[in-house]
Parts: sequence; structure tokens; C-alpha cells
Amino acid sequence: MVDVERIDGGPRTAVVVGAGIVGLSTAWFLQERGVEVTVVDRTSIAAGASWGNAGWIAPGLAIPLNEPSVLRYGLRSLLSPTAPLHIPPRVDPGLWSFLLRFAAHCRWSSWTRAVRANLPLNEESFEAFDVLTANGVDVATVDAPITAGFTSPAWAQGLLRELSRMADAGQRVDHVELDADGLREHVPLASPALTAGVRVDGQRYTDPGAFVQALARAVVARGATIRLFEVVDLRTHARGVTVHPRKGKAVAADVAVIATGAWLTGLAKRLGVRVPVRAGRGYSFTVPVERPVPGPVYLPDVRVACTPYQDGLRVAGTMEFRDPDAPGVGARLEAIIASARPLLDGVRWEQRRDVWVGPRPVTPDGRALIGAVRAPHVYVAAGHGMWGLAQGPVTGRLLAEQITTGKQPEALRPFDPLR
Repeated sequence: MVDVERIDGGPRTAVVVGAGIVGLSTAWFLQERGVEVTVVDRTSIAAGASWGNAGWIAPGLAIPLNEPSVLRYGLRSLLSPTAPLHIPPRVDPGLWSFLLRFAAHCRWSSWTRAVRANLPLNEESFEAFDVLTANGVDVATVDAPITAGFTSPAWAQGLLRELSRMADAGQRVDHVELDADGLREHVPLASPALTAGVRVDGQRYTDPGAFVQALARAVVARGATIRLFEVVDLRTHARGVTVHPRKGKAVAADVAVIATGAWLTGLAKRLGVRVPVRAGRGYSFTVPVERPVPGPVYLPDVRVACTPYQDGLRVAGTMEFRDPDAPGVGARLEAIIASARPLLDGVRWEQRRDVWVGPRPVTPDGRALIGAVRAPHVYVAAGHGMWGLAQGPVTGRLLAEQITTGKQPEALRPFDPLR
């Protein structure tokens, strides 16, 4: 246990359910405030979206999903199983209820509200990472621009308009337009098909799985216990809470934090959370490359993100609304390759490895769920969509403040899980 002064009257113990970036960050910052922590996960550390994502720590590109163009694009995608955004046409009342709520929020007023809500998280994102890496998390974050490539200058206007709207809502993003030569200077892998670019400055990336593993080691070194079991019941009482496995001994603590990402829905209704969370599944894999990769590459036309990763290139993409535990669909992976292959040269697509599919927790209004719920002594932290890595540490810091002081930080008000 870290030797710090505990906040008077605050909890002495906590159980955090979920060993991804959000849950482990919350555990670390609770420890920083003198709370003894047990972390529970149903499988392993970084088993969900925290392992296979693109690794971008990119507040400048934390663009809410619920913009009007996404609604139009989603309706068209119903007819194409290979579209970057895929909604399987099947009978699933929960999914269709979610999609109707999502569609209702695909308007500029709701999108702008989500951008403004995210501002404090984006502004403090780097600082929260720096606190972790300065205090025992031994995997670095790398400063680098993210360069977007387009097949024509006209296509680049879509991203430029998004960045302009972000600036109008308060999220200023430094960026530079690039011609074909400038693009190839920053993206040596760019094929002749890419003729224009936008360099988004002031961003970072990391190896997400390695970072979360290092964060787990730091949490354990500071005195935490990690237990592996699926939580099937959660019970509150006057002085605390217990989480129960299917078999074996329950874990008791003064407070519980549920940070289970796309799996939150199973407990959400019992906790009084009315905003649904659905799995927007992404796919990724790693391929060898024959040219340098100076930094992350974004291909907005086909919704593909690429990142330097273990002497190769991690390629990530697609948004598939399917059960979080469903097996991967080969057609989705092949669709990513087919869309990216004409845009990048020097990539050995046939030698891919580390193929992964995992669920990103998506809410219909573009805002995460962070804070206290109706059940006493219980908090949730989930629903960050595609930006859980970037916003995980700052979420943990703000939530730990709320838990130990009993006061909701102003930055968390838009993310109230009971909204």
C-alpha cells in the first residue's frame, strides 16, 4: 500500500471490477489516495479493447461517433457486410433499441454537447499518463503527429470540416494540410493513390497491451490483489458492498467500481443506469513493413488506423455492432485488408499476425458513464467508445477523487451514469 494520507471519512477499501485501462487507472489513483484495492476480472489483464486497439492517445481526434453523417452511412451499411460500419440485419431487440437512441442523438446539438463534455478529459489526458509513467508504469508514450491520407484534396475536406467543428465547440486541434510530397515525407508507406493529407500535431501513441500490463504490475507493486472470476452478483449493505463469483469466495469492500466496458449492460439496469452500452467491435492485426513508419497513419476514407508496433504495423479498423463475446468474422478482417491495400505500399499483408477482435463500449449519446449509481457504495466507469485508452487514466483520477471526497468533480457532471 502506498504510504499517503487517506482522505478523512473516505473508503478504506475498494474492489474494481475490470482490469482494462479504465479499471486499472481507477485502482492506481485510488491507491494514490490511500485506498486498499482488489481488482477482479473475468479472464485476464487487458483482455478486452485495452489490448488490441490502435494505441492512439489522441485527444485531438476524439471525435464523437454520433454525427449526422454517421447515421446516413450506417443506413447504407446495412446492405454491405464489408462496410467499415456494420450493423448485422438480425432480430435483436436490445440492439435495435440502442440504434434508435443512437439515431436520435445523431444531430449537431447532441454531437457538440459530447465534444464539450470531453474537453476536460482531453485537456488532462497527457498529464494523467505522465503521472503514471513517472511513478512506476514502465512503458513509454511516444509523441508523434497522426497523419491522415486521402485519395484527393476534396476527400480531405471532410476531416478538415470535423476539425473546424471541434474548434468551434472548444477543442482546438493543431493541424497542417499536406500535398502528395508532404504526405509521403510523413508516410513513406503511402501509395500513389494517396495524393493529399492532414497532419494532426500534438498527439501520442503507445503499445496499449504492454502499457496496461505495466499499469497492472504497478498496481500490484503498490499492494493490490488481482483475482480472476466472472462477477455474477453484486450486493450492497449499510457499510459496503460484496461482489460474488459463480463459485468461490466473494470480495467485500467499502466501495465497488464497475469498469467492465462493453460488458457493463449485464449489471447496468440493476444499478439504475438507463443509458445502454453496446459493443462496437473492432478488429486489428500486425503486419511486417518494408519502409519506415515514423508515426501513426489514419485512412479516414476507409476508417482504418495504423500504428508503429513491434517493428511492424498494427492495422485496426471497422465498427461492428455484435455481441462482445461472439467469434470474429473473417469477412470483416478481409474487408479491412481490401480497403487499405490500395492505399499503402510495402506492407506484407499475407504475413499478418496477432489477429484480434474486441469490443469498444459505445453509448448512444457519445458520452461515457462515470460516477455514482443508484446502488449505494457503487460507481461505474465505462462507455468511452473508441477513446478509452486516451481517456482511461484521467477518468481514473477524476473518479478516485469523487469516491474519496464524496464530491463530484465538475468535469464528470456530463458523464453522470444516471442521466
